[in-house]
Amino acid sequence: MADNDNGTSGLGWFLAGLGLGAIVGVLYAPKSGRETREDIVNSAMDAKERAAVLAQQGLDQANAYAEQGKQVANDYVDRGKEYYEKGRSQWTQYVEKGKSLVQDQQEKVTAAVDAGKEAYVAATESHSG
Repeated sequence: MADNDNGTSGLGWFLAGLGLGAIVGVLYAPKSGRETREDIVNSAMDAKERAAVLAQQGLDQANAYAEQGKQVANDYVDRGKEYYEKGRSQWTQYVEKGKSLVQDQQEKVTAAVDAGKEAYVAATESHSG
């Protein structure tokens, strides 16, 4: 990126020097005052057009960098959403597994209590009768 900026800046200085050289050349050329003024105006118009082109190139490059930055930001947002959903999904799986384990343990405890009651009833009936 820095190399590109230096190249654009260098091109701008080159064009400015070219324009200045053209103006100096026109001023020292053996022409009439009217021709010299026309040449200066033409050189100024050319410089203005070149400056407009450079300004547009700079704007286009800035827009490209801005778009690139938006894309990178969107990529990070998308990755963040992906990780959030992945974590949420795993958390849901762990919660469901935990519920299942609790349910299994509860059923085992209930079965053990019921078996204990039946054994107690059977033992008390055999001693009573």
